[in-house]
Amino acid sequence: METTKKIYEAIPAIMDEIGHIGKEKQNQQQGFMFRGIDQVMNTMKPLLAKHGVFVVPEVTDRQREERTSKSGSNLIYSILTVRYHFCASDGSEVVATTVGEGMDSADKASNKAMAIAFKYACFQVFCIPTEEIAKDDPDNYSQEESVRADLKNILEAVPLANTIDELNMLYSSLTRDEQVRQRGIFTARKNQILTNKNK
Repeated sequence: METTKKIYEAIPAIMDEIGHIGKEKQNQQQGFMFRGIDQVMNTMKPLLAKHGVFVVPEVTDRQREERTSKSGSNLIYSILTVRYHFCASDGSEVVATTVGEGMDSADKASNKAMAIAFKYACFQVFCIPTEEIAKDDPDNYSQEESVRADLKNILEAVPLANTIDELNMLYSSLTRDEQVRQRGIFTARKNQILTNKNK
C-alpha cells in the first residue's frame, strides 16, 4: 500500500492552524493597511517547524536593469522569478513559482524582490486569508483595475523608498492618469525623505 507523502498532510495541517494574517500595518502616507513580510515570517516559521516543513528557494530567472535618475545616480531594478520547494522529511515536496520585484539605489533590490516573492508564495500555497477577503476578491475590481494589478505593489513600495531617486523611479512607472491621482502620496513621501535627510 502506497504511503501518503508527508508534504500533502503537512500543508493542510498548517493551513488549518494559520487562521488569518490580518492587515495590521498601516502605511503612514497613504493610510492603507497591509501585511508585511515580517508578519508572514513570524506566523509561518513556528508552524513550518511544528509540521516538519522547510522551504528551499530557487531563483530561475533574474532580470536586472540599471536606470539613471534625473540627478544622475543609479537605481537598480530587479525582477526575480523564484521557485519555492516546500519539503518534508520523507523527500516529498510541493513547488510554487512566484515573481518578486524590487528597487533600490544600493544593493538591496534583489533582497526586496525575494521578500515579495516569498510572501506571495506563502499567501497562495497556504491560502492565507485576511480579515478583508471581500476587498481582495478579483471580482470586486473592474477590468481596467485588473489590468493595473501591479499598482498596489507600486504604492506599497512608496514608503520603502529611501531616496528621492527611488521615489521618482516608482512615480515614472505609473501612467499619466495614475500620476495625477497618486501625486499627493508621492509628495508626502518626498517631504518625509527630505525632512529625515535634514535632521
